[in-house]
Amino acid sequence: MKAWRAYVGMVLIQIAYGGSNILIKIALDRGLNQVVFVVYRHMIAMVLLAPFAYVFESMRSRKKRPSLSFSVTLKIFALALLGTTVHLNVYYAGLVQTSPTVASALSNIIPSLTFLVAVLLGMEKVKLGSARGRAKVMGTLICISGSLVFTLWKGGCLFKGFVNRPMINIYDDRGSIVGLRHNKANWIKGSALILLSYIAWSGWLILQAIVYKVYPAPLSLNALICFFASLQSSLLAPLFGRSPSVWKLKWNVELFTIIYCGVAISALVYYLQTWCISNKGPVFAAMFSPLLLVTVGLFSAIAFAEQLHLGSLIGSILIIVGLYFVLWGKLGDIREEEPRVNGVEQSKPTEVSEDK
Repeated sequence: MKAWRAYVGMVLIQIAYGGSNILIKIALDRGLNQVVFVVYRHMIAMVLLAPFAYVFESMRSRKKRPSLSFSVTLKIFALALLGTTVHLNVYYAGLVQTSPTVASALSNIIPSLTFLVAVLLGMEKVKLGSARGRAKVMGTLICISGSLVFTLWKGGCLFKGFVNRPMINIYDDRGSIVGLRHNKANWIKGSALILLSYIAWSGWLILQAIVYKVYPAPLSLNALICFFASLQSSLLAPLFGRSPSVWKLKWNVELFTIIYCGVAISALVYYLQTWCISNKGPVFAAMFSPLLLVTVGLFSAIAFAEQLHLGSLIGSILIIVGLYFVLWGKLGDIREEEPRVNGVEQSKPTEVSEDK
């Protein structure tokens, strides 16, 4: 059962991300400033994580948390820059131009980017002569193909939404419904921004695995990431949030989105994702991103009455098939690595040394 905790954790992470994508789209369309949002949500997460980090990683386990050297501090600063300041601000700018479903579909470029960088850095072993190696490569290609089909091909046959009328309407300041339709220019601009944000996210996944080896304290690590993220985005505020009114909070969906993302995403999900990466590696974590597409697509079809196209259905099927190909290959690697960690590798020294 313990071996499956990372799998369950990554599924929960994608569900949480799916909910945040919908809420963030609504809040941004209602006027929430993206820089203000990033600052507030990470301030909330820092306040939540810091006490737990102090109690569990400082008072009770002094040997667990190493000293915070200048080199480690710079690496954590870079983590915050890639995974929050650059990724989130650029992602939100693109999300305004597109829809949550399109943004989720484009997220499937993350596994291929992370896989490629991990192979180049020697963090991921690929043997094309083995079935597992071919499965991981084939699964990555299938995932990319599925995301391209989902994004670029709608098909001549349409499937109506699960409901005739949207359960959730997005209103702007004038009270008119903000539809999920976007012209071609905005779609291209938004897609380019989202792809750029996912490049930063892939670098964050790789760098996080590296930093965790020298600073194995997930609570303290994420608290520091949230601190630096708030600081970095605050420096951007004069450029994107000059009016003092954008910092005022009211009891509305914007405030709920800030609280949800601060507690559920920046605090709980960041910590859970750090734990999964430290145990299974960055490529394992990245390969669950296709589930975000399915989650957001289904919710959008129900809540916004968004129509499901034939291309969306075929693309989703390809993504799921590719995901299981890669997970099958990763599961085989994990099963061979576990005996070595537990000291059982002595019975099969040749096989383990080849896989290493």
